[in-house]
Amino acid sequence: MRVFVTGASGWVGSAVVPELIGAGHRVLGLARSDSSAAAVTAAGAEVLRGDLDDLDALTAGAAGCDGVVHLAFIHDFSRFEASVQADARAVETLAAALEGTGKPLVVTAGTAAVPGRTATEHDTSAPGSPAAGRDANARAALDSATRGVRPSVVRLPRTVHGDGDHGFVAHLVAVARERGVSGYVGDGAARWPAVHVRDAARLYRLALEQTPAGSVLHAVADEGVPVREIAEVIGRHLGLPTASAAAEDFGFLGRILAVDQPASSALTRELLGWRPTGPGLVEDLEKGHYFA
Repeated sequence: MRVFVTGASGWVGSAVVPELIGAGHRVLGLARSDSSAAAVTAAGAEVLRGDLDDLDALTAGAAGCDGVVHLAFIHDFSRFEASVQADARAVETLAAALEGTGKPLVVTAGTAAVPGRTATEHDTSAPGSPAAGRDANARAALDSATRGVRPSVVRLPRTVHGDGDHGFVAHLVAVARERGVSGYVGDGAARWPAVHVRDAARLYRLALEQTPAGSVLHAVADEGVPVREIAEVIGRHLGLPTASAAAEDFGFLGRILAVDQPASSALTRELLGWRPTGPGLVEDLEKGHYFA
């Protein structure tokens, strides 16, 4: 299968591309810069130059391939609504290019936060929550099943971790270094779901190859790691005290840190036989690469 991958040089994309190639697929990766193009080429994929605002490139990439994995997202939290709208346009463009073909379209969203219990694949994000915008875009992608597309959604947890991660956990490490204390919000009991990047990549491949139209999948290995436990590991590795802090101390991440948001992948595992094999979040933190 020839697969068009947006976000091919990003954190998750850099694991998905070799996963697909290792399974015998050919990959066409979207690249918006020379450095991104070089990374995609080095991974063994073909390059299509463009970005999420280049709808002609998205159409050409999808139409010329046997399936699409959509990973790209503009992670500008100062203009988050604009990023969500750009994603919405991209999803619609990709779905339109695959209309009537029966080809797979795998898009990305985030796991929901459900007050009082663990979120499942049947749940959706509450309006106004950080994950709600991409969740709405994912539902639009699922609607393309009525137009002859085989859509599915992979929901990522708050942390997709591994060596080279520059996401939320890396941000917590940076804030701890800056403030001289490894912090958490409130009593630190709020839980984060997590997955190793290689396990997430394998789920994207299975979604592309196997899932029925309309499937919603959770790439969750750790159902919920208390943020205080994450802060304690960070503090120990940096030689810093651990303490409660105001949400404002963490910038854009403070609002997310305060929410209890465990998530399950039981239905995903039953459907696809997916079993995470990588280290859990705490084990990965203990390896030390986040502190190098």
